[in-house]
Amino acid sequence: MQGSANLNIMIKTARNAGRSLVKDFREVENLQVGRKGPGDFVTKADMSAEQIIRDELMAARPTYGWVGEETGEVEGKDPTRRWIVDPLDGTTNFLHGLPHWAVSIALEHKGEIVAGVVFDAAKDEMYYAEKGAGAWMNESRIRVSGRNRMSEAIFATGVPWGAKKTLPATVHDLAQLMPTCAGVRRWGAASLDLAYVAAGRYEGYWEREISAHDVAAGIILVREAGGFVEPLRADGSIFDQGAVIACNSGVFEKFAKTLRDR
Repeated sequence: MQGSANLNIMIKTARNAGRSLVKDFREVENLQVGRKGPGDFVTKADMSAEQIIRDELMAARPTYGWVGEETGEVEGKDPTRRWIVDPLDGTTNFLHGLPHWAVSIALEHKGEIVAGVVFDAAKDEMYYAEKGAGAWMNESRIRVSGRNRMSEAIFATGVPWGAKKTLPATVHDLAQLMPTCAGVRRWGAASLDLAYVAAGRYEGYWEREISAHDVAAGIILVREAGGFVEPLRADGSIFDQGAVIACNSGVFEKFAKTLRDR
């Protein structure tokens, strides 16, 4: 796809950050690791990747705002636009040598995500989408799955760990959902869960305790691939709730009802 100037900048930046991360991933046992909290690690690789992304995006668009996982929020001169970035989604996978992590970059305009990039550098899979232009993986257009039976559907989620408070609700979700479907996966990278929904690898994804930088880019991937993305609770917004549900059109209603009926 021939993208806009903004999307091309995002793709180039994600590749550069991904190259840096791949180098560190090859030497993961030598990384210096500091603990931010239970199950939530920050690494030199993570910080370095975020600095690469911030330097490149802010050099290209100096008036835009910024929200980064590690460096927080900075308001831009243009209050209508901001970058939302997770330089390394799946940090725990990364630290354990599991090749399932990604760079996630989204562009928000007037409260709406208008472009998103999720780069799985370990597998060299670049997912990207722009409002009205479809969703893509490398050079191929992607679409959500066409399955319409819950019994054939595979879903993904994030299981709470450490100090998170939503474990009982998530266990309830699993108890309600698993008897109705073909399986649930927990792979530890929300951005890739959404990318996989967009690519038709999963039928749906939900999570009860999630941050904007984890899901912002994936939201537009799913929508541009023909899927639905809503707050887990029907009222409010995804970012305010910190909870999301995404699915293809075939099983969305049944999937959402299963999770929302309590």
